[in-house]
Amino acid sequence: MYSIIDIESNGAGYRNECIIDIAIYRYDGQKITDQFISLVNPESDITPFVQKLTSITPKMVKTAPKFHEIAKRVIEITENTTLVGHNIDFDYRMLRQSFKRLGYEFQISTLDTIPLAKKMIPDEVSYSLGKLVKSLGIPLTNHHRADGDARATLELFKLLISKDTENEIIQKQHDETNAKTYINKIKILTQDLPNEKGFVYFQNEDGKIILSDYVQDINKFSKKVFNSKSKKWEHIQKEVEQINYELTGTDIIAKLILNSKNIKKREVFPFGLYFRNNKYIVEKNKLNKTERPILKFKSFTQGTKAVQFISQQEEFNDVNVFLKKIDFRKRNELWLGQGRKLGEKMFLIIDNGKVISYGFYDLFTQIQTMSKLTKLKIDLPLSSVDLHNDLQLALLRGDFETLPLPK
Repeated sequence: MYSIIDIESNGAGYRNECIIDIAIYRYDGQKITDQFISLVNPESDITPFVQKLTSITPKMVKTAPKFHEIAKRVIEITENTTLVGHNIDFDYRMLRQSFKRLGYEFQISTLDTIPLAKKMIPDEVSYSLGKLVKSLGIPLTNHHRADGDARATLELFKLLISKDTENEIIQKQHDETNAKTYINKIKILTQDLPNEKGFVYFQNEDGKIILSDYVQDINKFSKKVFNSKSKKWEHIQKEVEQINYELTGTDIIAKLILNSKNIKKREVFPFGLYFRNNKYIVEKNKLNKTERPILKFKSFTQGTKAVQFISQQEEFNDVNVFLKKIDFRKRNELWLGQGRKLGEKMFLIIDNGKVISYGFYDLFTQIQTMSKLTKLKIDLPLSSVDLHNDLQLALLRGDFETLPLPK
Protein backbone atom coordinates (compact mmCIF):
# COMPACT_ATOMS: atom_id res chain seq x y z
CA MET A 1 0.00 0.00 0.00
CA TYR A 2 1.23 3.46 -0.90
CA SER A 3 0.13 7.00 -0.08
CA ILE A 4 1.15 9.43 -2.81
CA ILE A 5 1.46 12.94 -1.42
CA ASP A 6 2.12 16.51 -2.42
CA ILE A 7 2.24 19.53 -0.12
CA GLU A 8 2.47 23.26 -0.76
CA SER A 9 3.89 25.49 1.98
CA ASN A 10 3.44 29.17 2.81
CA GLY A 11 7.08 29.92 1.95
CA ALA A 12 8.20 30.89 5.45
CA GLY A 13 11.83 30.37 6.56
CA TYR A 14 13.33 26.89 6.76
CA ARG A 15 11.61 24.79 9.48
CA ASN A 16 9.09 27.59 10.05
CA GLU A 17 6.98 26.74 7.01
CA CYS A 18 3.32 25.80 7.36
CA ILE A 19 1.16 23.69 5.07
CA ILE A 20 -1.35 25.56 2.91
CA ASP A 21 -2.36 22.79 0.48
CA ILE A 22 -2.24 19.00 0.78
CA ALA A 23 -3.29 16.07 -1.37
CA ILE A 24 -2.91 12.37 -0.57
CA TYR A 25 -3.94 9.41 -2.72
CA ARG A 26 -3.98 5.98 -1.11
CA TYR A 27 -2.97 3.49 -3.80
CA ASP A 28 -2.87 -0.31 -3.55
CA GLY A 29 -0.73 -0.87 -6.65
CA GLN A 30 -3.80 -1.22 -8.86
CA LYS A 31 -6.25 1.54 -7.99
CA ILE A 32 -6.88 4.53 -5.74
CA THR A 33 -8.65 3.31 -2.61
CA ASP A 34 -8.94 6.63 -0.77
CA GLN A 35 -8.06 10.27 -1.24
CA PHE A 36 -7.79 13.45 0.80
CA ILE A 37 -7.44 16.92 -0.70
CA SER A 38 -7.66 20.16 1.24
CA LEU A 39 -6.45 23.70 1.58
CA VAL A 40 -5.03 24.35 5.04
CA ASN A 41 -5.09 27.52 7.11
CA PRO A 42 -1.41 28.13 8.00
CA GLU A 43 -2.33 30.66 10.71
CA SER A 44 0.45 32.83 9.29
CA ASP A 45 1.32 34.81 6.16
CA ILE A 46 1.78 33.38 2.68
CA THR A 47 4.75 34.91 0.86
CA PRO A 48 4.06 36.84 -2.37
CA PHE A 49 6.24 34.35 -4.27
CA VAL A 50 4.13 31.39 -3.13
CA GLN A 51 0.89 33.26 -3.85
CA LYS A 52 2.06 33.88 -7.40
CA LEU A 53 3.35 30.31 -7.85
CA THR A 54 0.31 28.48 -6.46
CA SER A 55 -2.46 31.11 -6.91
CA ILE A 56 -3.37 30.42 -3.26
CA THR A 57 -4.23 33.65 -1.48
CA PRO A 58 -4.70 34.39 2.25
CA LYS A 59 -8.42 34.85 1.55
CA MET A 60 -8.67 31.31 0.15
CA VAL A 61 -7.20 29.68 3.26
CA LYS A 62 -8.92 31.93 5.81
CA THR A 63 -11.86 29.55 6.24
CA ALA A 64 -9.87 26.37 5.48
CA PRO A 65 -9.29 23.85 8.29
CA LYS A 66 -6.18 24.27 10.43
CA PHE A 67 -3.69 21.43 10.49
CA HIS A 68 -4.83 20.12 13.87
CA GLU A 69 -8.30 19.69 12.35
CA ILE A 70 -7.05 17.44 9.54
CA ALA A 71 -4.24 15.67 11.43
CA LYS A 72 -6.35 12.59 12.28
CA ARG A 73 -7.41 12.21 8.64
CA VAL A 74 -3.78 12.38 7.49
CA ILE A 75 -2.84 9.62 9.93
CA GLU A 76 -5.79 7.46 8.82
CA ILE A 77 -5.11 7.70 5.09
CA THR A 78 -1.35 7.09 5.42
CA GLU A 79 -1.57 4.31 8.02
CA ASN A 80 0.29 1.11 7.04
CA THR A 81 1.54 2.63 3.77
CA THR A 82 4.77 3.82 2.25
CA LEU A 83 4.69 7.58 1.68
CA VAL A 84 5.57 8.38 -1.94
CA GLY A 85 6.45 11.79 -3.31
CA HIS A 86 8.56 13.68 -5.85
CA ASN A 87 11.28 14.97 -3.54
CA ILE A 88 9.63 13.21 -0.61
CA ASP A 89 12.09 14.66 1.91
CA PHE A 90 10.28 18.01 1.70
CA ASP A 91 6.75 16.59 2.10
CA TYR A 92 7.82 14.26 4.91
CA ARG A 93 9.56 17.10 6.75
CA MET A 94 6.48 19.28 6.43
CA LEU A 95 4.33 16.53 7.96
CA ARG A 96 6.78 15.79 10.75
CA GLN A 97 7.16 19.41 11.83
CA SER A 98 3.39 20.03 11.58
CA PHE A 99 2.67 17.03 13.80
CA LYS A 100 5.52 17.97 16.12
CA ARG A 101 3.82 21.30 16.81
CA LEU A 102 0.87 19.25 18.06
CA GLY A 103 3.14 17.16 20.29
CA TYR A 104 2.86 14.06 18.09
CA GLU A 105 5.76 12.16 16.49
CA PHE A 106 4.86 11.19 12.92
CA GLN A 107 6.96 8.41 11.40
CA ILE A 108 6.47 6.47 8.18
CA SER A 109 8.50 4.67 5.50
CA THR A 110 9.16 6.83 2.44
CA LEU A 111 9.91 6.42 -1.26
CA ASP A 112 11.18 9.17 -3.57
CA THR A 113 10.22 9.09 -7.26
CA ILE A 114 13.19 11.29 -8.29
CA PRO A 115 16.01 8.72 -7.76
CA LEU A 116 13.68 5.98 -9.05
CA ALA A 117 13.07 7.92 -12.27
CA LYS A 118 16.80 8.57 -12.69
CA LYS A 119 17.48 4.82 -12.48
CA MET A 120 14.63 3.66 -14.67
CA ILE A 121 14.33 6.53 -17.14
CA PRO A 122 17.93 7.71 -17.62
CA ASP A 123 19.15 10.56 -19.82
CA GLU A 124 16.20 12.87 -19.21
CA VAL A 125 17.05 16.56 -19.55
CA SER A 126 15.33 17.38 -16.24
CA TYR A 127 13.81 15.40 -13.40
CA SER A 128 11.68 18.23 -12.06
CA LEU A 129 8.08 17.05 -11.88
CA GLY A 130 6.74 19.47 -14.48
CA LYS A 131 9.40 18.79 -17.14
CA LEU A 132 9.63 15.06 -16.48
CA VAL A 133 5.91 14.29 -16.78
CA LYS A 134 5.66 16.49 -19.88
CA SER A 135 8.51 14.52 -21.46
CA LEU A 136 6.72 11.25 -20.62
CA GLY A 137 3.33 12.42 -21.85
CA ILE A 138 1.74 12.33 -18.41
CA PRO A 139 -0.97 14.99 -18.02
CA LEU A 140 -0.36 17.66 -15.41
CA THR A 141 -3.16 20.06 -14.63
CA ASN A 142 -3.05 22.66 -11.90
CA HIS A 143 0.75 22.54 -11.55
CA HIS A 144 2.04 23.77 -8.15
CA ARG A 145 -1.25 22.87 -6.51
CA ALA A 146 -1.18 19.82 -4.25
CA ASP A 147 -3.95 17.93 -6.07
CA GLY A 148 -2.47 18.40 -9.55
CA ASP A 149 1.09 17.56 -8.53
CA ALA A 150 0.06 14.55 -6.40
CA ARG A 151 -2.03 13.13 -9.26
CA ALA A 152 0.87 13.57 -11.71
CA THR A 153 3.22 11.94 -9.19
CA LEU A 154 0.80 9.00 -8.92
CA GLU A 155 0.77 8.54 -12.71
CA LEU A 156 4.57 8.76 -12.76
CA PHE A 157 4.76 6.18 -9.99
CA LYS A 158 2.46 3.82 -11.94
CA LEU A 159 4.79 4.13 -14.93
CA LEU A 160 7.85 3.41 -12.80
CA ILE A 161 6.18 0.32 -11.33
CA SER A 162 5.19 -0.94 -14.76
CA LYS A 163 8.75 -0.53 -16.05
CA ASP A 164 10.13 -2.43 -13.07
CA THR A 165 8.73 -5.80 -14.10
CA GLU A 166 10.54 -7.81 -11.42
CA ASN A 167 10.08 -5.22 -8.65
CA GLU A 168 13.83 -5.25 -8.08
CA ILE A 169 14.46 -1.50 -8.27
CA ILE A 170 11.43 -0.58 -6.19
CA GLN A 171 12.41 -3.08 -3.51
CA LYS A 172 16.05 -2.02 -3.56
CA GLN A 173 15.15 1.67 -3.28
CA HIS A 174 12.75 0.91 -0.42
CA ASP A 175 15.36 -1.13 1.42
CA GLU A 176 18.06 1.51 0.92
CA THR A 177 15.79 4.25 2.18
CA ASN A 178 14.63 2.46 5.29
CA ALA A 179 17.51 0.16 6.21
CA LYS A 180 19.11 0.81 9.59
CA THR A 181 22.44 1.81 8.12
CA TYR A 182 24.76 4.39 9.64
CA ILE A 183 23.78 6.89 6.92
CA ASN A 184 20.11 6.40 7.71
CA LYS A 185 20.84 6.67 11.43
CA ILE A 186 22.37 10.11 10.83
CA LYS A 187 19.39 11.14 8.72
CA ILE A 188 16.82 10.05 11.30
CA LEU A 189 18.65 11.59 14.26
CA THR A 190 19.35 14.94 12.59
CA GLN A 191 16.38 15.46 10.25
CA ASP A 192 14.34 17.53 12.73
CA LEU A 193 17.15 19.32 14.54
CA PRO A 194 16.85 23.12 14.24
CA ASN A 195 19.50 25.39 12.72
CA GLU A 196 19.48 27.48 15.88
CA LYS A 197 21.70 28.02 18.88
CA GLY A 198 21.19 26.08 22.06
CA PHE A 199 22.23 23.12 24.18
CA VAL A 200 22.49 19.75 22.44
CA TYR A 201 22.43 16.40 24.25
CA PHE A 202 23.58 13.14 22.65
CA GLN A 203 22.14 10.14 24.52
CA ASN A 204 22.82 6.42 24.32
CA GLU A 205 20.30 3.58 24.26
CA ASP A 206 19.72 3.88 28.03
CA GLY A 207 19.11 7.62 27.81
CA LYS A 208 22.45 8.50 29.41
CA ILE A 209 23.93 11.78 28.13
CA ILE A 210 27.24 10.94 26.46
CA LEU A 211 27.84 14.39 24.95
CA SER A 212 26.44 17.81 25.76
CA ASP A 213 27.49 21.23 24.57
CA TYR A 214 26.25 24.73 23.87
CA VAL A 215 26.48 25.40 20.12
CA GLN A 216 25.56 28.14 17.65
CA ASP A 217 23.81 25.74 15.23
CA ILE A 218 22.40 22.50 16.67
CA ASN A 219 21.79 20.83 13.31
CA LYS A 220 25.16 21.80 11.84
CA PHE A 221 27.07 20.75 14.97
CA SER A 222 25.34 17.35 15.13
CA LYS A 223 26.07 16.57 11.49
CA LYS A 224 29.67 17.68 11.99
CA VAL A 225 30.03 15.15 14.84
CA PHE A 226 28.67 12.35 12.63
CA ASN A 227 30.79 13.30 9.62
CA SER A 228 34.03 13.70 11.60
CA LYS A 229 36.84 11.20 11.03
CA SER A 230 38.44 12.12 14.37
CA LYS A 231 38.82 9.27 16.86
CA LYS A 232 37.48 11.41 19.70
CA TRP A 233 33.99 11.16 18.19
CA GLU A 234 34.04 7.42 17.40
CA HIS A 235 32.31 6.25 20.58
CA ILE A 236 29.72 9.04 20.27
CA GLN A 237 28.94 8.05 16.66
CA LYS A 238 28.61 4.41 17.67
CA GLU A 239 26.60 4.78 20.87
CA VAL A 240 24.23 7.69 20.24
CA GLU A 241 20.59 6.64 19.81
CA GLN A 242 18.79 9.93 20.35
CA ILE A 243 19.53 13.64 20.28
CA ASN A 244 17.66 16.18 22.39
CA TYR A 245 18.13 19.92 22.52
CA GLU A 246 17.20 23.07 24.40
CA LEU A 247 16.85 26.27 22.38
CA THR A 248 18.31 29.43 23.83
CA GLY A 249 17.31 32.06 21.26
CA THR A 250 19.44 35.19 21.70
CA ASP A 251 22.99 35.26 23.03
CA ILE A 252 21.69 36.96 26.16
CA ILE A 253 19.35 34.04 26.96
CA ALA A 254 22.15 31.60 26.22
CA LYS A 255 24.51 33.30 28.65
CA LEU A 256 21.85 33.44 31.35
CA ILE A 257 21.13 29.71 30.99
CA LEU A 258 24.84 28.90 30.86
CA ASN A 259 25.26 30.88 34.05
CA SER A 260 22.39 29.05 35.77
CA LYS A 261 24.01 25.75 34.78
CA ASN A 262 27.36 27.04 36.10
CA ILE A 263 28.97 26.54 32.68
CA LYS A 264 31.72 28.99 31.80
CA LYS A 265 32.30 29.76 28.13
CA ARG A 266 35.25 31.97 27.30
CA GLU A 267 34.39 34.67 24.80
CA VAL A 268 36.77 36.76 22.74
CA PHE A 269 35.89 40.24 21.48
CA PRO A 270 38.92 41.27 19.40
CA PHE A 271 37.29 44.30 17.75
CA GLY A 272 35.95 47.52 19.22
CA LEU A 273 33.92 50.61 18.35
CA TYR A 274 35.74 53.93 18.71
CA PHE A 275 34.82 57.56 18.05
CA ARG A 276 37.60 59.63 16.53
CA ASN A 277 37.60 62.81 14.47
CA ASN A 278 33.79 62.95 14.61
CA LYS A 279 33.59 59.48 13.10
CA TYR A 280 32.75 55.98 14.36
CA ILE A 281 35.32 53.35 13.41
CA VAL A 282 35.97 49.66 14.11
CA GLU A 283 39.46 48.38 14.78
CA LYS A 284 41.33 45.71 16.69
CA ASN A 285 41.33 46.45 20.41
CA LYS A 286 44.96 45.50 20.86
CA LEU A 287 46.02 48.36 18.58
CA ASN A 288 45.02 50.85 21.27
CA LYS A 289 45.56 49.70 24.83
CA THR A 290 44.92 53.10 26.42
CA GLU A 291 41.50 53.82 24.93
CA ARG A 292 38.54 51.69 25.98
CA PRO A 293 36.16 50.74 23.16
CA ILE A 294 32.56 52.01 23.33
CA LEU A 295 31.34 48.55 22.28
CA LYS A 296 33.11 45.24 21.62
CA PHE A 297 32.52 42.80 18.78
CA LYS A 298 33.31 39.16 18.02
CA SER A 299 34.11 39.95 14.39
CA PHE A 300 34.99 42.87 12.17
CA THR A 301 31.81 42.23 10.14
CA GLN A 302 29.65 42.55 13.25
CA GLY A 303 31.37 45.85 14.02
CA THR A 304 30.95 47.31 10.52
CA LYS A 305 27.24 46.43 10.54
CA ALA A 306 26.89 48.31 13.82
CA VAL A 307 28.70 51.33 12.38
CA GLN A 308 26.41 51.31 9.33
CA PHE A 309 23.37 51.29 11.59
CA ILE A 310 24.74 54.05 13.86
CA SER A 311 25.63 56.23 10.88
CA GLN A 312 22.04 56.08 9.64
CA GLN A 313 20.79 57.63 12.89
CA GLU A 314 21.32 61.38 12.59
CA GLU A 315 21.00 61.91 16.34
CA PHE A 316 24.08 59.74 16.92
CA ASN A 317 26.29 62.28 15.19
CA ASP A 318 26.56 63.59 18.72
CA VAL A 319 28.53 60.85 20.49
CA ASN A 320 27.13 61.93 23.87
CA VAL A 321 23.60 61.17 22.64
CA PHE A 322 24.80 57.76 21.50
CA LEU A 323 26.52 57.01 24.80
CA LYS A 324 23.36 57.98 26.69
CA LYS A 325 21.29 55.69 24.44
CA ILE A 326 23.33 52.60 25.33
CA ASP A 327 23.97 53.49 28.97
CA PHE A 328 21.91 51.47 31.43
CA ARG A 329 24.15 51.57 34.52
CA LYS A 330 21.57 53.20 36.80
CA ARG A 331 18.42 51.89 35.18
CA ASN A 332 15.67 50.09 37.08
CA GLU A 333 13.56 48.61 34.33
CA LEU A 334 11.69 45.64 32.93
CA TRP A 335 12.98 44.60 29.50
CA LEU A 336 10.76 42.53 27.20
CA GLY A 337 12.15 40.73 24.16
CA GLN A 338 11.98 37.70 21.91
CA GLY A 339 11.99 34.30 23.62
CA ARG A 340 13.54 30.98 22.68
CA LYS A 341 10.80 29.93 20.27
CA LEU A 342 7.78 31.20 18.36
CA GLY A 343 5.03 32.48 20.65
CA GLU A 344 7.34 32.99 23.63
CA LYS A 345 8.68 36.22 25.12
CA MET A 346 11.49 36.77 27.62
CA PHE A 347 11.93 39.38 30.30
CA LEU A 348 14.88 40.82 32.18
CA ILE A 349 14.63 42.63 35.49
CA ILE A 350 17.27 45.35 35.62
CA ASP A 351 18.11 46.64 39.09
CA ASN A 352 20.51 49.58 39.21
CA GLY A 353 22.01 48.58 35.87
CA LYS A 354 22.39 44.86 36.66
CA VAL A 355 20.34 41.89 35.49
CA ILE A 356 19.11 40.28 38.69
CA SER A 357 16.41 38.02 37.22
CA TYR A 358 15.08 36.74 33.96
CA GLY A 359 12.24 34.52 32.77
CA PHE A 360 9.92 33.49 29.96
CA TYR A 361 6.21 33.77 29.31
CA ASP A 362 3.73 32.96 26.55
CA LEU A 363 2.93 35.73 24.13
CA PHE A 364 -0.60 36.23 25.43
CA THR A 365 0.25 36.08 29.14
CA GLN A 366 -0.32 39.31 31.04
CA ILE A 367 2.61 40.26 33.32
CA GLN A 368 1.74 43.78 34.44
CA THR A 369 2.37 43.15 38.14
CA MET A 370 5.48 42.24 40.09
CA SER A 371 3.59 39.37 41.74
CA LYS A 372 3.14 37.79 38.30
CA LEU A 373 6.81 38.30 37.48
CA THR A 374 7.85 36.80 40.81
CA LYS A 375 6.17 33.52 39.90
CA LEU A 376 7.98 33.37 36.54
CA LYS A 377 11.39 34.87 37.28
CA ILE A 378 14.66 33.00 37.66
CA ASP A 379 17.01 34.81 40.04
CA LEU A 380 20.67 35.14 39.19
CA PRO A 381 23.51 34.70 41.70
CA LEU A 382 25.49 37.74 42.78
CA SER A 383 28.51 36.56 40.81
CA SER A 384 26.47 36.70 37.65
CA VAL A 385 27.72 36.58 34.06
CA ASP A 386 28.85 39.89 32.57
CA LEU A 387 26.18 41.02 30.12
CA HIS A 388 27.18 44.66 29.85
CA ASN A 389 28.31 44.55 26.21
CA ASP A 390 25.44 42.30 25.11
CA LEU A 391 22.86 44.58 26.71
CA GLN A 392 24.38 47.65 25.08
CA LEU A 393 24.21 45.96 21.66
CA ALA A 394 20.62 44.91 22.37
CA LEU A 395 19.69 48.50 23.22
CA LEU A 396 21.34 49.71 20.04
CA ARG A 397 19.46 47.20 17.88
CA GLY A 398 16.18 47.79 19.69
CA ASP A 399 15.86 44.13 20.67
CA PHE A 400 13.99 45.00 23.89
CA GLU A 401 11.01 47.04 24.89
CA THR A 402 12.04 48.88 28.06
CA LEU A 403 9.41 49.61 30.72
CA PRO A 404 9.43 50.90 34.28
CA LEU A 405 9.41 48.08 36.83
CA PRO A 406 5.78 47.24 37.69
CA LYS A 407 4.60 47.49 41.27
